[in-house]
Amino acid sequence: MRYAIVWASKGGNTRQVGEALADALRAAGCDCTYAGEVPAEGSTEEAAVLAAECVLAGSWTDKGDCDAALATLLGKLGGKRVFLFGTAGFGGDPAYFERLLGIFAQHLPATAELAGGAMCQGKMGAGVRRRYEGMLAENPDDARAQAMIANFDAALAHPTTEDLARIVASARESLGW
Repeated sequence: MRYAIVWASKGGNTRQVGEALADALRAAGCDCTYAGEVPAEGSTEEAAVLAAECVLAGSWTDKGDCDAALATLLGKLGGKRVFLFGTAGFGGDPAYFERLLGIFAQHLPATAELAGGAMCQGKMGAGVRRRYEGMLAENPDDARAQAMIANFDAALAHPTTEDLARIVASARESLGW
């Protein structure tokens, strides 16, 4: 079976996950026709993705959904087995990750086979923390802003080696390589 791995990564977190998946596929001797960022429409790289029977597709979380370029590509994956992966700054809650994967999956055509998916928390840019600090400066007793800063700090270590291993194991189990 030919595999392709494609990701949209704003801060590098989802790229780390995609590269871990690519390394695992290659180590297992699988034929990986493409591993990289979402290719330009009509490019030879996009053709390589579309030629694969199985596509592992991942994204950072953009306002509760996947990256727009990845959403467009997902819409072209009719007849493919698809494993979705991603990262989100607000993490730790498996139910939240499942909701996000469900939203990502809505971009797939009905003829695509969703084989599985997995997500992990990812670190966020420093500007996000500054925004949260500004909220707290305006209202020092704001429990929501305090929780957002605590989450930001907890996310700094992610994706961890354990996160990557968990997502690779999920893909391996879902796809049977």
